[in-house]
Amino acid sequence: MRTLTKYLLLFISAFATLQSYAQQTVQFSQYMFNGLVVNPAYAGYKEDWTLNLSSRLQWAGIDGAPKTSTLSVDGLVNPDNKNVALGFLVTNDRLGPENNTSFYANYAYRLRLDDEDTKRFSFGIGAGLVQYRIDGSAFNPIDANDGSVAVNENTMRADFRLGAYYTTPSFYVGASALNLFSEVISGSNTLAINPVRHMYVTTGAVIPLTSSIDLKPSVMFKSDFKGPGSLDLTNYVLFDKRFWIGASYNTGVTFYQNNLPKDLQKSNTVTAMAQFNINDHLRFGYSYDFSTSALASYQSGSHEVSLSISFRRKQPRVLSPRFF
Repeated sequence: MRTLTKYLLLFISAFATLQSYAQQTVQFSQYMFNGLVVNPAYAGYKEDWTLNLSSRLQWAGIDGAPKTSTLSVDGLVNPDNKNVALGFLVTNDRLGPENNTSFYANYAYRLRLDDEDTKRFSFGIGAGLVQYRIDGSAFNPIDANDGSVAVNENTMRADFRLGAYYTTPSFYVGASALNLFSEVISGSNTLAINPVRHMYVTTGAVIPLTSSIDLKPSVMFKSDFKGPGSLDLTNYVLFDKRFWIGASYNTGVTFYQNNLPKDLQKSNTVTAMAQFNINDHLRFGYSYDFSTSALASYQSGSHEVSLSISFRRKQPRVLSPRFF
């Protein structure tokens, strides 16, 4: 079964490097427009009920490359005091023979911090189910001495996540912990990789340059405290409050680990991004990742598209711009 072992090692290695440095949780380049993916406390930030769709093809040109899609919807439960919000998130993540699907229900309690209601501090909790599936028929042994490989696995886990999120009209900062209490509730668990806890810290701001041009820098750091962390540095330029264009740089950081190899190669990525607010209710985005690692010569980059639709309430109200 040497060939099966080789494929399993390749599969595990690819999964371990997906989204930089052994991070198991999914990450989108356009995460700042759909914070619910990484933080349950983001629910209700835009106040209006908002539907977000995202799809990402990682490492285009490689057979079995990662494909990730999400659907989320969130909004206020009580629009009068705006204190309670709900959010629902569905994610499908495919990598070769592995196909994982998750569903999370998120609850956020939003504290009002000023009389003008421009500052909010939110606490969020998410609970969900994650199904891990491995299709043995996707393994194709090339060694004539190997028999037919038929390894199938279907594992269901319960999972929980926590988060906090502070926002003003021009600034945000959030922190979250994912995969807090992941427990198997059905199925076997011999091949599926056990999820580990992840921490996310995100922050960003909007800086006016002129009456029609704004800057939007943002930073995201994530870590599982076992391998190198991942640092994402992004900057957008906003024209006329409609069109965003920007770039992002993602790299590994190892400042808190002392037991990692000194010559560990970083898997740096440069991303070009554009967002267009078609109107007050509809936003479309696209990004393209350029890998600077040794993998760059074997694939043609990563593509990501996103779409947001907001459902405005009929009654008039005062709402500061939602840049995040």
